[in-house]
Amino acid sequence: MIDLREFLSLSGRTAVVTGGASGIGFAVVTCLVGAGARVAVVARRDPDKALPALAEFGDCVRYYRFDITDTARTPETIGKIASECGPIDILVNNAGIHCKMPIEEMSVDDYQAVLTAHLVASFALTKAVIPGMRARKRGSVIFMASMASFIGLPYVAGYASAKAGYLGMVRTLASECGADGVRINAIAPGWIDTPMFRQVVEDDVPRMRKILGRIPMGRLGDPLDIGMAAVYLASDAARYVTGACLPVDGGGLVGF
Repeated sequence: MIDLREFLSLSGRTAVVTGGASGIGFAVVTCLVGAGARVAVVARRDPDKALPALAEFGDCVRYYRFDITDTARTPETIGKIASECGPIDILVNNAGIHCKMPIEEMSVDDYQAVLTAHLVASFALTKAVIPGMRARKRGSVIFMASMASFIGLPYVAGYASAKAGYLGMVRTLASECGADGVRINAIAPGWIDTPMFRQVVEDDVPRMRKILGRIPMGRLGDPLDIGMAAVYLASDAARYVTGACLPVDGGGLVGF
């Protein structure tokens, strides 16, 4: 009889989570630490605002203030994390920005900023960690996709373009890196009960009703649902899983 705890354990591994000081990113950090990983949280938030939330993890988490859109400095930042926390085994590309507006109001600069914060920045981070993972013949990179990767959501042209672009990057990099033991996957969160989500649906009862109406499970997801999916994809329990996007949505993609 096998002990599945061994396969799900991340003990001795180092993870980098972007945008890990709040929301879904914080839940991912919580679950990775719970599985035994050391985690470097990368975000642009002022340390005075980020560190109190991360204090509960003690020495298991270190905070690095860095704007991931400053891609010229990405290799330096990843190098610093590796030297202080150990070789990077796991990267969770979670950070980004959300720009909601009709196409008539969205400028090209707005659109470009969203693509940079998601696609370009995550490409730069992934490019920086892949050589070390390949050399060690082990690694897991996870992109945080979205329902917008699959279905049409109004007023988020930049966000949807970036999240759909993640799927192409996942498939390409999985094909490139699989032979070296590096797995590339994505998670597509459904409608998750975070402060950001609550802000979007605040005072919009019809929209909330519409969202719940297409979720077969009839409820919003918990951020920890995403964190637990990240643990699975980062662990040896998913050792033969690469190039995949795992919807964690209560059935939202298939609901009617």
